[in-house]
Amino acid sequence: MDFTPTEPQAAARELAARIFGDLATHERLAAAGTGSDPELWKALCGAGLVGAVEELGLLGLVLLLEEQGRTTAQVPYAAGCVYGLLALTAHGTPEQRERLLPGVREGSVVVSGAFPAQGGVRVAPREGPAELTGAVPVFPWLQDATHALVADGDHLLWLVPLAEGTEVTPVELTAPWSAGRLTLHGARAERLGGPRAYDDVLATARTAFAGLQAGVCAGSLARAVAHVGTREQFGRPLATRQAVQLRAADAYMDTEAIRVTAYEAAWRRDAGLPYATHALTAAWWASEAGQRVVHTGQHLHGGAGADLGHPVHRHFLWGRQLDAYLGCGGEVLQELGELIASGE
Repeated sequence: MDFTPTEPQAAARELAARIFGDLATHERLAAAGTGSDPELWKALCGAGLVGAVEELGLLGLVLLLEEQGRTTAQVPYAAGCVYGLLALTAHGTPEQRERLLPGVREGSVVVSGAFPAQGGVRVAPREGPAELTGAVPVFPWLQDATHALVADGDHLLWLVPLAEGTEVTPVELTAPWSAGRLTLHGARAERLGGPRAYDDVLATARTAFAGLQAGVCAGSLARAVAHVGTREQFGRPLATRQAVQLRAADAYMDTEAIRVTAYEAAWRRDAGLPYATHALTAAWWASEAGQRVVHTGQHLHGGAGADLGHPVHRHFLWGRQLDAYLGCGGEVLQELGELIASGE
């Protein structure tokens, strides 16, 4: 396997880093609160960084999400690409792709999803579009979405326009994502893909959000290293103290473990190889190691790290939220063990 980015992937990552660096500043993030930044979203879509994921593949998306994570940029980039662009590209019918993908690429159509399946969504079969009833407690970036991708009790995927028959209630999460609770009252929906589509979208989401966590951790660690390199105690920089060096080194190794497992899972999907267990491995590292890294980043800042307005605290909140979204480490490890034991 070779994780070296292709020339298009490297160019897209460089462009994404520049856009996120220019627009996802601490001042703009603080002003956005729990809302998304429409100017930043417009810039990303205008630069073609949503539509480009069709050609860059999941590994390319992971590289781009790392750059988002470094700045904790407030845009529905991960959700829109995973549950929208990649899900439609892999599992949509020709008619669905023709109808929806142009809007996804330009940013006017945003699809969010909540995986693994949550709540009880029931389907009422009828001629034409199906009708869905039920509730899903937490959808990331649902308040920015125009469509929701939900799974029923049989793990079949349904694409639901957020229109008549749907109710979105804002939900406050650990991280300032514009999340919401989705309640369906006989909402019209269309099937997306076959019986195996759920497993693929779930593994894709785990891999992509692990890549996002790698960026969050890298950004937190970079801020911590910069702080201990300049902050002095008893006439010496904190970075000269062995305990600080060892703590930072452990955080670096954890961040690299998250990154390389996400890269491997993404590379395997792009190569058409089985990758469900690899996606779970990436999710476990992102969950278990991710929360360790962001705690370290905050700890190495001392009292300043507990300041709710400090930039490193955003990384702490994002890291904890991604830990929760990817699943408790013990639960992920149990699912991984069951997959390995079953021979899948």
